[in-house]
Amino acid sequence: MPASHDVYLEAAITVARAAGEVLLDHQRRGFKIASKGHRIDLITDADRASEALVVEELRRRYPGDSILAEEGGARDGVGDHRWIIDPLDGTTNFAHGYPFYCVSIGLEIAGRLAVGVVHAPALGETFTATHAGGAFLHVSDGSRRRLHVSRVTELSRALLVTGFPYDIAERGEGPFDLFRRFVLAAQAVRRDGSAALDLCYLAAGRFDGFWEANLKPWDLAAGTLIAAEAGARFSDFRGEAYTIYGSEIIASNGALHAPMVATIAAS
Repeated sequence: MPASHDVYLEAAITVARAAGEVLLDHQRRGFKIASKGHRIDLITDADRASEALVVEELRRRYPGDSILAEEGGARDGVGDHRWIIDPLDGTTNFAHGYPFYCVSIGLEIAGRLAVGVVHAPALGETFTATHAGGAFLHVSDGSRRRLHVSRVTELSRALLVTGFPYDIAERGEGPFDLFRRFVLAAQAVRRDGSAALDLCYLAAGRFDGFWEANLKPWDLAAGTLIAAEAGARFSDFRGEAYTIYGSEIIASNGALHAPMVATIAAS
């Protein structure tokens, strides 16, 4: 990987782990919960504290870079570097003490994802990737291992994962019909509540495929790069080109991509 990517990666790991400590501290001491206009779209003071730390640290290290963060919106810079941040992906999980949540930090350079870090503080795992540099899992003992997607070739033997949008009550039966189709077609389906970690688990071979709609760039930036560097394949629901700025994603180990697209097309 380019030397600059290595420097940015180390910075992102350091900042993500510091933000993770903020989340763990709030988990221990308690936190306040509010709603962002919908009863199931939550925000906590832990989200805000984590984002404040990440933004402050990135601005201190790279004052000219742009930042796109879930809670704070966009901050324009002067160059072609853009940090894309979710300070707490899985807020509902966090609010209930369920440990499947993370800090997600991605870096775009000239419109291309270059660095991705997803840190799950309660699980003691940090997932990382750089463009053309591979994807890795770092654990609490300091070791790391290279990641690769699974080799499952049949949908009937696959463990899939998905998520539901916050406004699912207004979306009719469509999301439930699609979920039902995959439940019947796959070995099993999970719904864990953090798209960033879902993509990392795909990269690690723990999941074989992922689909979801109505996600935002901060949900996807870091996890997409990590999964891509581990060999994942991506598209929208029609099997066409995928972007983190789109509204749909299918991510798979490659072998399952066509049957996943076909399952959605039949719904």
